[in-house]
Amino acid sequence: MAIRMPALIFRRRAAAAAPKPIQQYLAGLSTAVEHVIPEDNGHIAGGEENKKRWVELPPFAPLDANATARAISRGDGGEGACSNATAIRWVRHCCPHVPASLVQKLFRLRKVKKNLVTADTSSTDSITLQLRLRRVSAKDELVPGDILFLPVNIQESSVTEKTKKFGNKNEIDFLRDLEIYKDRAIIVLNKPPGMPVQGGVGIKNSIDILAPMFENGSSEVPRLVVLQDGRSERLTVCAGSNTASVQDALTEYRVIESFPQGYTWLELFPRTGRKHQLRVHCAEVLGTPIVGDYKYGRQAHQNWMPLPMPQTIDKEMLKKRKLPFGLTLGGGSVAEQQPQLHLHCKQMILPDISAAMQQLRSSDADHDFSDLEKLSFVAPLPLHMQLSWKILLSVGK
Repeated sequence: MAIRMPALIFRRRAAAAAPKPIQQYLAGLSTAVEHVIPEDNGHIAGGEENKKRWVELPPFAPLDANATARAISRGDGGEGACSNATAIRWVRHCCPHVPASLVQKLFRLRKVKKNLVTADTSSTDSITLQLRLRRVSAKDELVPGDILFLPVNIQESSVTEKTKKFGNKNEIDFLRDLEIYKDRAIIVLNKPPGMPVQGGVGIKNSIDILAPMFENGSSEVPRLVVLQDGRSERLTVCAGSNTASVQDALTEYRVIESFPQGYTWLELFPRTGRKHQLRVHCAEVLGTPIVGDYKYGRQAHQNWMPLPMPQTIDKEMLKKRKLPFGLTLGGGSVAEQQPQLHLHCKQMILPDISAAMQQLRSSDADHDFSDLEKLSFVAPLPLHMQLSWKILLSVGK
């Protein structure tokens, strides 16, 4: 599966800034200092030393209460009647000055909690309501009255995880070899298969954690940027008129080669940037999940039968070797029992961002970006996809 799709680049920061405590972003919100709040697992998150641990957001209330009431009266439960019904959207609504990247990190690191009220019947005189917290996911639906809590003392530097210091020359050389292009404004990488883009719970190494390694001797830490760009058949999934929280998704595709074993090599052009858009469109619209996609193509892979390995394949391509950061080179082709994901960002085209930034710094009042040079970046296929291509060509003869 070769694709032309959004690629990940680094945009260098204009200046290195000291991390801000999250309470600077949340001025005006009440802090839950009078609650002794245990986690849902029973651990106490309060106490004298921890009373200011949580910032309490206002109780959730749909932005369009009338629309919600009409939806409930129709019997559909009100889902989709308001655009802020998910946890992450309510956090963004209550904290518009908090960077979106920081909000996403808080959810990914399981730092956002929701109130869970329980009754304490240990007292014979009265029933005491006790506030407990449990983790909430970004897409969890809220009901009116739900209260979200954010960690008050967490800093942006701790959310992005502590930068790991590497002194291993093999690791440094490996990271530098990932660079396809580098100038004063951007760094373009060919991310190796198996390495996560963003860190999270249980992830030791990822592109964003290793980002400082791409700026040797500089205090400026690169940050991830996702570019959405995209010619050919079209796949369009349109949201219904009554679903305000769902967005349309559009993918253009071209058939490169079809094989009698039931495989087709496609070139995909995502025109929108929805999460897992290409994988969902292939699996649920075309009905042909991407090889190695066990999330959206689980049923297809239950009856997976590896293709025989042709004798004409170069033996060097079959050797497996270990790479830095726990990665492995080799294996994962259509001849394996468990193939790797066959999805790859082949090409990215974007304007010369460095030249555009130089224009912005100039004294000219009017800036003309129409004649900016186009930069084209092409990343070679990973080894497991190269091997699958050769296998299919050999078996198909």
